[in-house]
Parts: sequence; structure tokens; C-alpha cells
Amino acid sequence: MGFDAILHNPNPFPVLTDTVFLTVAASLAVPWDHIQNTLLKTKGVTDIKISPQQRTVVVTVIPSIVNANQIIELLPDLSLDTGTLEKKSGTCEEYSMAQAGEVMLKMKVEGMTCHSCTSTIEGKIGKLQGVQRIKVSLDNQEATIVYQPHLITAEEIKRQIEAVGFPAFIKKQPKYLKLGAIDIERLKNTPVKSSEGSQQRSPSYTSDSTVTFIIDGMHCKSCVLNIESALSTLQYVSSIVVSLENRSAIVKYNANSVTPETLRKAIEAVSPGQYRVSISSEAESTSNSPSSSSLQKIPLNIASHPLTQETVINIYGMTCNSCVQSIEGVISKKAGVKSIRVSLANGNGTVEYDPLLTTPETLREAIEDMGFDAALSDTNEPLVIIAQTSSEMPLLTSTNEFYTKMMTPIHDVEAKTSSKCYIQVTGMTCASCVANIERNLRREEGIYSVLVALMAGKAEVRYNPAVIQPPVIAEFIRELGFGATMIENADEGDGVLELVVRGMTCASCVHKIESILTKHRGIFYCSVALATNKAHIKYDPEIIGPRDIIHMVESLGFEASLVKKDRSASHLDHKREIRQWRRSFLVSLFFCIPVMGLMIYMMVMDHHLILPGLSIMNLLSFLLCVPVQFFGGWYFYIQAYKALKHKTANMDVLIVLATTIAFAYSLVILLVAMYERAKVNPITFFDTPPMLFVFIALGRWLEHIAKGKTSEALAKLISLQATEATIVTLDSDIILLSEEQVDVELVQRGDIIKVVPGGKFPVDGRVIEGHSMVDESLITGEAMPVAKKSGSTVIAGSINQNGSLLIRATHVGADTTLSQIVKLVEEAQTSKAPIQQFVQCILIFLQVKVVVFDKTGTITHGTPVVNQVKVLVESNRISRSKILAIVGTAESNSEHPLGAAITKYCKQELDTETLGTCVDFQVVPGCGISCKVINIEGFILTHNALNAQQYKVLIGNREWMIRNGLVVNNDVDDSMTEHERKGRTAVLVAVDGKLCGLIAIADTVKPEAELAVHILKSMGLEVVLMTGDNSKTARSIASQVGITKVFAEVLPSHKVAKVKQLQEEGKRVAMVGDGINDSPALAMANVGIAIGTGTDVAIEAADVVLIRNDLLDVVASIDLSRKTVKRIRINFVFALIFNLVGIPIAAGVFMPIGLVLQPWMGSAAMAASSVSVVLSSLFLKLYRKPTYENYELHARSQMGQKRPSEISVHVGIDDTSRNSPKLGLLDRFVNYSRASINSLLSDKRSLNSIGTGEPDKHSLLVGDLRDERQDSRTRFK
Repeated sequence: MGFDAILHNPNPFPVLTDTVFLTVAASLAVPWDHIQNTLLKTKGVTDIKISPQQRTVVVTVIPSIVNANQIIELLPDLSLDTGTLEKKSGTCEEYSMAQAGEVMLKMKVEGMTCHSCTSTIEGKIGKLQGVQRIKVSLDNQEATIVYQPHLITAEEIKRQIEAVGFPAFIKKQPKYLKLGAIDIERLKNTPVKSSEGSQQRSPSYTSDSTVTFIIDGMHCKSCVLNIESALSTLQYVSSIVVSLENRSAIVKYNANSVTPETLRKAIEAVSPGQYRVSISSEAESTSNSPSSSSLQKIPLNIASHPLTQETVINIYGMTCNSCVQSIEGVISKKAGVKSIRVSLANGNGTVEYDPLLTTPETLREAIEDMGFDAALSDTNEPLVIIAQTSSEMPLLTSTNEFYTKMMTPIHDVEAKTSSKCYIQVTGMTCASCVANIERNLRREEGIYSVLVALMAGKAEVRYNPAVIQPPVIAEFIRELGFGATMIENADEGDGVLELVVRGMTCASCVHKIESILTKHRGIFYCSVALATNKAHIKYDPEIIGPRDIIHMVESLGFEASLVKKDRSASHLDHKREIRQWRRSFLVSLFFCIPVMGLMIYMMVMDHHLILPGLSIMNLLSFLLCVPVQFFGGWYFYIQAYKALKHKTANMDVLIVLATTIAFAYSLVILLVAMYERAKVNPITFFDTPPMLFVFIALGRWLEHIAKGKTSEALAKLISLQATEATIVTLDSDIILLSEEQVDVELVQRGDIIKVVPGGKFPVDGRVIEGHSMVDESLITGEAMPVAKKSGSTVIAGSINQNGSLLIRATHVGADTTLSQIVKLVEEAQTSKAPIQQFVQCILIFLQVKVVVFDKTGTITHGTPVVNQVKVLVESNRISRSKILAIVGTAESNSEHPLGAAITKYCKQELDTETLGTCVDFQVVPGCGISCKVINIEGFILTHNALNAQQYKVLIGNREWMIRNGLVVNNDVDDSMTEHERKGRTAVLVAVDGKLCGLIAIADTVKPEAELAVHILKSMGLEVVLMTGDNSKTARSIASQVGITKVFAEVLPSHKVAKVKQLQEEGKRVAMVGDGINDSPALAMANVGIAIGTGTDVAIEAADVVLIRNDLLDVVASIDLSRKTVKRIRINFVFALIFNLVGIPIAAGVFMPIGLVLQPWMGSAAMAASSVSVVLSSLFLKLYRKPTYENYELHARSQMGQKRPSEISVHVGIDDTSRNSPKLGLLDRFVNYSRASINSLLSDKRSLNSIGTGEPDKHSLLVGDLRDERQDSRTRFK
């Protein structure tokens, strides 16, 4: 009509509705369509549910407009359901009770192939009236729905799923989660014992009071509904209004029956139990608070409360879901059984039962009677639940009674039924991954605590086995995107302690210590040796610590201390061995040089005999050989003796055998010649031992020098470990009470440790007090100090710089990050590569022919960047800087990658780190955000800077704007389409109901990508782009970098198939990628190349890891590998020459022609072959990677972007056969995660939406079927 209009009250109070139950006589033939049409036209009727089978009509009405009598006048065939009427009290309270009766339904859904299917079903069903929650599992092909049965039926839900196009079957009968029909009937049929009861049930309370609570911890409307529904069902609460904006709740209650403190604790107990509630100082009361005596008079009526206990029964012999359904069907009919849940995966069943009617042993026998083996769980500790069936609701009679009944059993159950499991977690890259796992697991029911170690890749979980099992916990971790496997050996988490115990005199002392310690909770094993005064103890570090054990031993009258361990890294530097072999080499060389000189001299000179049979050369050779044989070779003799003592032979035995035989033979032949007074000088081998020892000692010396160099990093890591820690004691106000200096091995998990400036962190922990900068460079490689504050994690071995910190120890001893790094380095140095790897080096004669690039994170940066901001209104109405300030403030609350990119861009453009204030922030997945922005005038130049203005902001796609009543004209739509054609994401900005801007966001190409692709092509390699993204984006990126062959919209498993297809064509393939979805293809390729900034999974699967995020390093790695293979061939030739020539000569093949190889010559040739190979390999040190400028100089003139017509784009797997349409686990995971990231690209209205008042949010992830090839395909990296 041309007028502007706004709501005066944006948050109106909800309209009170009532439910009318009507029935039709069985003898009447009723036109149901006529009844439905008449009621729909009746003013005041909000909902209708007709059941022709039961001949009932349930009508939801607004009682202030229409009532039951008026409806009966309109439709005389209908009459009030007297059975229901007798049970209704005439108030809205029982209707609230019915609302509390939520039902869980499990349905088998067939035909789902991807997460688009699950999103479609969740979107369609989730918005139906009465459906509270829905979760669709693609793996199990089932849907779990929680709904309100008085608003919608299971058959209706089934029909709606089938209307979407998926066959659906009800697997199990619906199960009530809260108060079901039976519970409601029991509640209503419970007789009122006194007039007080009915007086208290009356809605008009004799003493009404109002109290206001301040509630922290509410995040959304769901929190508001949880609190309102929980308290509105309580007997003495007449009304409650919760405000999310004001963080408050106004409660009207009966002051004679309950206190505000009890109500406060009741709110804090509402699931998920994270609300912090305080009573407002402005609370007004309409009556005096009740006295404590009046509270004590309220009856408790425990006798009328049936007890419910829960037990877990291990069941063996189940093979399929038919077994599960059979057990559930039979046991659920047993007397006293409230519910039963049987898990085929976990092999157990959880039964809720009435202990007055049955026992766990009876249930176990019933299962065995069905043909299965059954046993009660060892950790079974029945959880007692008091089912509220009395209308008097006595749990709120007093604060003490309320918490005695509600809180105490929870702690008892946690203490008695908790078990611990260890899970190996892969794929974690940083502390954010650790926090993500810990945060999400703690939310799951039955999990008490979670502790994740990043370096060890291990999670320690304490859980209730009656609620959850380790395989389920592992599955939760997998759903978060990490690999998870159960660690069967639970002893890995045990602590080991070695103590020196002094003061023991006899065996009774030993028995006393062992018996006392092993009886203590948390100590598994204790062994004390009287002879060595040592005790070996295994314990659970979560229950008890080393200091506690030492105090226990000391309390028995003995002295106890830790066994001192050598923390030095002297064993790693090989200094002693280096000195030993250097001395051996120099001694041998000192005497070897004269021997070699004499040998050469006597070759040309005559042998002068001093005595008959004794020449000068033999005498001098003997004198020079003796020191070498017994001093230079002393170490060889020791090692050979040890080897022979254990009946083994090694190289030292061979060396000693050769030198001893040569020396002994020469000495004997010389003595024989002297005895026989020979006139000819005998041939001796005194020159052989010195020469052998010289070359071998030189080799050993160089070997230990090399080992010392390789262990320098490990020695430096060990030197980082602190030796002592300062443990402090704090009071409740974090005030320091005492300090104690202890050995670092005595630090226990949970200790509070003080770290002063300049000190090392002794263990891993979490900061609880203080601020400081911490140098973690020696651990993480990060050069800049890292800021630490309360809640930050710290790593053992890092250095505190400028502020004192108090930390709580989380990982101690061998579980610290530093200890895990040391362990990994030690394992890497002790492991040896198989000799078969040498064969693989030779096989590289067949060189790589095809290089396949992933797109996201490899060719592109992998992070969205704002490309363009277009203002759609006149600058005098709203300036560009103002739009940026508003948009940046609005998106600062968003966790979406596109929102983070917009916020970063706005801050850079405005040159500021802080923006305005955002309130009422709401996000709709797949659409956009809405919020209100204030306090932005300080960032823009405006004459009205002092008056803070509020802006209503909408940011999102076309659909989001249309939903909010805005018109997207053709020019704006054409601009968005053009950006989308170029592979960009275009979002619209509306301020105060007016379209103001368009922002284009895209993943930018790396600057060196085009040059790298050109050089690879010039090297004769075929370059292919393979991506999970849509074909438009892939074509755009390919044209920018010069790639002509593209495979787009490829799933992770299809990447593997495509690599395999190229290999079957006889091509050797190199795959370059960075993400989790690339890891299968990296492993399948002949050469996998991972970008160093990628995920750990990709790096582990790759053969080559590029440290820098530079694509020119791909070119350099191929070039270097070619030069390395060439050098390997040269080295192979050097090694073959010495062996092919030397071995036949040493074997005497050429002895007839006088060519003989002396032993020392063989030793020299052996050393020469090694030295030649080493020197040849050292030439690789001269290799220098060509610089970007050198590459660009040769290639720039030939480079250029490709036209779209030159690019061949293949969608999906193309011509490769597909065995099954069902996606793999990794495909589904990536599909699900990428759907949210790229959902703004799919902004067309779905054609499948169900005709209801609320639009379908989830269908936007599917997109327009008419533009399926462009917009609706799921995007992958």
C-alpha cells in the first residue's frame, strides 16, 4: 500500500492453545474430507489430526476464539471423547505434560546414495510440525526421529519421507523418551490423598511469588525451550518466561511449597547442565517466603514411586539384526521390563526394569532360553531412577531433599561404574584438533572425561559402560574426521615407578611393603627386592601418583627415593667411541707407514740377512707389527672374544682371525727359517695386520662421527627436559599457600606447577593463572613467541619468557610431548629400511610421465579471498566504508570460511583490528546470516558519530534475500551469475531492508602455479588437474594456469580409480596433493608428493614431502630425483668395478700369469670402493635449485592462459567403470564437510520442498535440479 510498517514488539508472547479430543460413533458413516475442510475454515483452529481407524479427531484451538461446544455445533456428528475428558483437568498443565512425552522413532530408509540425500530428508522432515529432531545415517540407511505424538504420527512421517522419493519402513515401535502415554495415565490416575493435594493442584495458588533469575550459558532458542519445558512441568510453577536477549527467566511459583534456591538449582540441572544461574537482586515477591517448617510438612510419598534400575547384559551368538529384534521383542514383554536396547556391534543389551518385579539374573536366563549365551557385565552397577508418578511431585519439597535425590546418585554412578579405554587417534595436526575431540566427546552421554595427547596420537577416555562402549566412542571420533582405533593393551596407560627403599632388615619388611601397597586403590603390582633395596611398582596415574606412593612407604617407617636416572645425552654423542677409534687409527697408522715404506724399499733392494734366516726387513716388520697387533687391535680382540663366548661370529671375529693367522704364520715361518739357518729370506705377512687395522679403524672412526652427527638433534631434545618442578598449593581463591621443589619424575597429573620467567615447563599442562610469552621454537619450529593465558596449553621443554604462570599438569612422564618426540626419533634411528628399496631405485629407469595436481590447497591457496565489493546504492545514502564496517562486524561472529574471509578483508580495508558490536546473531546453514550491528561510527567518518545507530543486516545468497522479502533485480542476478561462471561465490548484503552490496569471494591461484605447469610440460610431462569441485570452477582455474586436461567433480575413491587407469595405460603417475581426500590417490600413485602445509594423513601417504608451500618445488624435486638417479648409476658402476675386478684376482684366477692380490690390497680396495662412492655422492651437494627468476626468464615468452575451448573437462569418473553407486566412507565424510563450506553456491529454491509455512533450509544444499551440473553437485577438494 506504500506505507512503512514495523512490529512494535518484535518478541510477542506466544498464544495459549488448547487441545480438543473428539470422537465419532462407529455406526455413523462420516465424510472425513468434509470434517477436515470445515475445521480448516473455522477461525481459531490451528491444527487438525484425523485418525479414521480410531475414529478420532484431535483439534488444536485458541480457546479465546473457539471452544469444543462451538465445534460440535458446526459438526453434529462429532462428540467429546468422554474417556479423555474424564482424565483432563481442564488446565493447560496436562497439555504441557503431553508435550513432554517425546517419542523416538527409527525408520529404515532405502535409496540414499550421498549426503545430499540425507540433507534433503532432514530438511523436509525436520520442519514438519511436531518433529523435534531428526538424524539420518547414510551408513546404516536409517533415520532417527524424535517427535511429539499428539501433533504427528509415525505413519505421517513415513509418508512424508516416501513423498521425497525414498522408500521407508518402521524398524521398531516408537519409544517414549520422557513422559509417555503410560506415564501420563499413571500420573493422572494417582489418587489425591488429601484436600491439600487438590488445593495445591489448583492453578490459583494461595501464595504466589515471582522471582527473576539471571542465566548464563544460553546460546539459542533451543536453550530457552529446554528451560521453559523443564520448569513448566513442575507442580508448583505456574508460569515461566525465559528471555535469551536479557539472559533472564521470570518464574511465578507457589511460595508455600518451594524456595527460589531450589528453583535455581532445578534450572542448573536442566540438560546439558551447563547453565550458571543466580537470583536477581531486583526480584520482587508478592508474598512472604515460606518458613522451613512449612516445607517439612509436605509429604514425600516414596512408597508410590516405582523404582527403575538399569543393567547391562553381555550377549554372545547374535549374528544379524533379526537376532536383535527377537531378543528385544521377547524381553520387552517380560514382567517388570520398562525398556530394552540391544546393540549388535557391542554384543550387549541394556535393560531398564522394576527390581520389585524382576532381577538381572532372571533376564539373563530368559535370554539364554532363547538360544543365546548371556552374562551379566562385570562393571554392572544398577542405576536407581525414581519414576515420578505422584501428582504431588515431591522432589521439590526442599533444597536438601531435591539434591539428595537428584545429584548424589550421579556422582556415585560415576565413581562406581566408570571404566577407562585408550584409542589411537590419527589425523590430528594441532592443539585445535585436540580441543575439538575433547569438547565433542564430553558432550556425549556416558563419557565422564577425555584426555588427548597430540604427539602420542592417543586418547584416554573414562566412560560408563552401561551407557556407551569403546567402539561407539571410536566411531564418534571418526565422525569428527579423524582416524580412530581401539588400543587393546590397556596397560599402556599404567605408570611404572622404581624406588630405592632403605631401612629393610628382613623378609617381613618386604612382605609388609608389598601387602600394604597392593591393597591400595590404583596400585596394580609391587615387587620389592631385599638384596638390592629396590621396589618396582605399577600404578594408575589417574588415581595415584609417585609422591603418594613414596609417602605411603615412608609412613611404614622406611626411607624411599627415586632411582636416579642418567638424564644426560652423553650416550648419544659417541664421544668415547670416536676417541677410541681415532686412537686406534693413529696408532695403527704410525706403525703402518714405516711398514709400507719398508715394503716398497725392499721391492727394489736386496734383502740383507742379519742372521741366517732373518733379514732386516722381517725384523723391522715384526717390531712394527707387534704394537699394532696387540694395542691397535685390542678392541677387536675383546669384541671377538665376547662373540665367540656366545658362540656367534661377526666381522670382528673375521678381522681378528685374518690378522692373527697372518701374524702367527709369519712369526712361525721366521723362527723355523732361523732354526734351520736358511740362506733365503722367507716370505712373511707382517705388513698385512697394520694395513688392515688402519683401513678398518679409519672406517669405524668415520662411522661414529657420522652417528654422532645424526644424534645431535636427539641430544638437544633430551637437554630440553627440565630436571625439577615447583609444585604449589592453592586455596579456593587461587592464593598461593605453599611451594615445594620436587624431581620432575614425581610430578603427578593434576598438580599445580609454578613456572617463573626464564624457566622450562617440566610437563605438558594447561594454564590456570597468569599471562606470558612462551618460546616453543625448539619444539614446534615456530620462531615467534606464543602468547599464553588462562586456558592455553603448554608443552614440556618450552621456555617461559616474561611472566609467571601457574599450570595444571595434564601429561607427565613418558606421556609428555617432548618424551614422545624423543621416542619417535629414537625409533626412527633404530629402524632400518629394507634392502628391497635399492631395487626400487633401479626401477626409476621408467620415469614419471604424468603429473596429476589437486586443485584446492595445491594449485590454489585453499582459503577464500574477497575479490570484489560492489556497492549497489548511491554513495550519498551509504558509503563503501560504512558497508565494509557493517559487513565486517556482522561476519565477525560467523565461523564459516567465507565469513572469516569477509571479516579479514574488511579489517584490512578499514585498517583496524576491532570492529563494532553484533547482537541477535543468527545463522541459517546454506542461506546466510541475520543480525543487528551497532557502534560502527567510530570506524567511519560521519557527522553523527556520537549517536550510535542500529542497523539490521542480512548477508547471504539469493534465496536468503527472497525469504526476507527483498527483490533481487536482473542486473544484480546477472552480476552474480557472471561471478559464479568464473568460479567465485557471490553473496548479497542488505542493510535495513535495502540491498546495498555484492561481495565476490574466490580461492585464488598461487602465483607460481602457471610457471610450474609450463616447466613440467617443457620437461615432456603430461599435466592433469583433478578436483572434486564443480566443472565451472575447475575450468576457470585450469585456464589460468595453462592445464588443458581436467577431471572435475571427482570423489576421493574416484581419484584412486583415475590414477589406476592412467597406470594401466603404461604411464608412471606422480600425484601432488595436500588434503585428507588426496591421501588414497597419493598412496596409489607411483610417486606421491605432499605439500608440507597439508594434513598429516596426506604427508604420511606421500613419498615426497615439500617443506615449503611452493609448486616450483615439484619441478625441483623431479629435477633433483633425475640427477640423484644418475648419481646412483655412477656409484653403482664404481662399486661394480672394484668387485668385478678385485674378486677374481683375490680368488687366484689370474695366478698363472703372476697376478696376485695381497690381503692388504683387498682391504685397500674395499675402502677405496666406499670412498669413491662417498666422494661421488658428495657431488650432489653442489646441486642448486633453479630460482624463480631463472625459470621465468626461460619460460615467460612461451606462457599464456588457455582459452576455454582448449580445455578438455571430464565430469566425474568419466569412462571408468563403477562397481557400486554407494559411496565409500571417505567420500561421504568429505561430501558432508564440503556441503556446508560451499553451500552458498547452491542458493536456488528446491523443487521438492513440502508445502508448509516454513521454508526448507536444508534443501538449499541440494540446489536447483534444472541447473544440476553447475550448482547442485557436491563439492570436494
